[in-house]
Parts: sequence; structure tokens; C-alpha cells
Amino acid sequence: MKARISALALAVALAATTSQAQDKKTLAFVVNGASDFWKLAEAGVKKAQEELPDYDLQFKYPEQAAAAIQQRLMDDLVAAGVAAIMVSAVDPKSSTDALNRIGAQVPLFTTDSDAPDSNRVAYIGSSNTDAGRQAGEIALKAMPDGGQCIGFVGLLGADNARERIDGMKAALEGSNVQLIDVRGDDIDMTRAKRNVEDALAANPDIDCMVGFYSYNPPRIYEVLKESGKLGEITVVAFDEDPITLGGVKEGTIAGTVVQQPYEWGYQGMKLMAAHLEGDSSMIPADALVIVPTAIIDGSNVDAFEAELKARIAG
Repeated sequence: MKARISALALAVALAATTSQAQDKKTLAFVVNGASDFWKLAEAGVKKAQEELPDYDLQFKYPEQAAAAIQQRLMDDLVAAGVAAIMVSAVDPKSSTDALNRIGAQVPLFTTDSDAPDSNRVAYIGSSNTDAGRQAGEIALKAMPDGGQCIGFVGLLGADNARERIDGMKAALEGSNVQLIDVRGDDIDMTRAKRNVEDALAANPDIDCMVGFYSYNPPRIYEVLKESGKLGEITVVAFDEDPITLGGVKEGTIAGTVVQQPYEWGYQGMKLMAAHLEGDSSMIPADALVIVPTAIIDGSNVDAFEAELKARIAG
């Protein structure tokens, strides 16, 4: 008899747990491709999950950095009953209709790369234009006598790439430092390295290289080290890859512009949950929630790295 009661109690408990899980609303963070850069955002989502027990927070990587594949992933999420989506759009300019279709079914938020022409509720992330200007400041300080730069980026069509490039050019305007070319790689690591090799072969006297996405500076570092040019060519970086921070420490990378993807994940999930609950007080009139960027150089790299490790460790 006791065994039957215990079995019945267990069945009831399991049913209750399943029901509670089904009652939870799912919030999804969809990135633009596989990159270590997103580990911090994932850590931020994990932290938000601790504070949002009534929600199921999911972090999703598309199989590859292609707009169609990212769109299919979001379609699958909507079909599975997701309550809201935050996305770093691979190609927002050509994907407006597709994003609007998602936004018509569930609240859609953007991060990292905005889609301002879509029906997204809000954008949370960096001002990529300001970040580009900061990259220009690093280049100007490192090359007071001027020089020519070649840039490298993942998605040339993404707003975050275009805005960083335009911001850097604006900062360099009127100076003797020029950004003469930018090469895209579609978030393909092999192609990213080959782009640097090809650029160096075609421009052996280039003064400066700029890595606009997190994995670009490490590829620049590798090629320059292999070619014996490390320390001879100024390197301007974005984000906080360990190789990049190591280069800043040793002085072979002039500086890096860092974002706060942890806050995108943490604040973004809380922003979506509040919106679903009818509270849009955290969304400003222009629908832009800007998380500031910062310049990391030899003067502050150790402190920044210590803070970074603490956040990833949780």
C-alpha cells in the first residue's frame, strides 16, 4: 500500500513539474554565427536565468552565418512557442521582410547589429559608430605621423560592420591616417586568416591593420607573427579575445575597443521579460538601449582581464 502511495505521489510530483515547465515562457537569444565572442553574452543570459525563474532562457547559434539559416532557426523557435526573440541579424538590410514576419508573431528585439527598418521593439547593444570612432582614436594615437590601414570584418553587409567602419573613417577625417580597404570573410575563420595573408602580400608596406570583429585581430596577430611583421605594423582591435588581450599586454596591439556582450545577455533578457509583463519603462523613446564601449590599452588591460574572468566564471 505504501509503495502504491509513493508511486502515486511521485507521478503527481512529476506531472506538476512538467506542467510548470510547460507554463514557463521561453525567451531566445539568437546570435549571428559561432564565435567565442558570444560566450560573455551567454554568461549574461545564464545570470538573468537565475533572476527570472518563471522563464526558460535559451541561447541559440545558427549552423552557419547565413541570413536564411538564421531565419529558419527563428521560424523554428516561433513554431515551438517561443514568447520573444532577441537577435543579432546577419544581414538586416536584406532581411527586413523576414524579420518583420517574426516580429508580427512574437516581440522581436535586436542586439549587436540592429535592424532599424524592421518592426523590432528595441535594440540593446553598443553604438557601433562610437566604437568605430574609438578605433580611430587608437590609430591616431599610435600613428602620429600618419599611415594607411586595411580593415578586416565578418559581415560587410551588417549594420555593426558598416557603422564601425564609418565611425572610424569619421574619426580619421582630416588626418594623415587612412582606412583604404576593408575585406569581409562571412565569419569563416580560414577565409579571415587568408584575407590578412592576401592583404599583406598585396600591400607589404601597409602601416596598420584593423580587426573589426572579435576573431579578426587574432588572425591578424597570427599572420604578422608568422611573417615576422609583428610589432612593425600597427594593429587596432575590437573585443576581448585572449590573443588580442595578450597582444595589448605585450604592446604588439595598440589597443582594442571592447563592448559589453555580458550586459546584452543579462539586461536583454530582463528587458524582454518586462516587456512581456506589460512594463516598457526601460525602453527609451528612440528604442535604443546603448551599452557603452571602452578603449583597452596597456594602461588598463590587466584590470579589464581580471573583471572579464570573474564574469565568465560566474
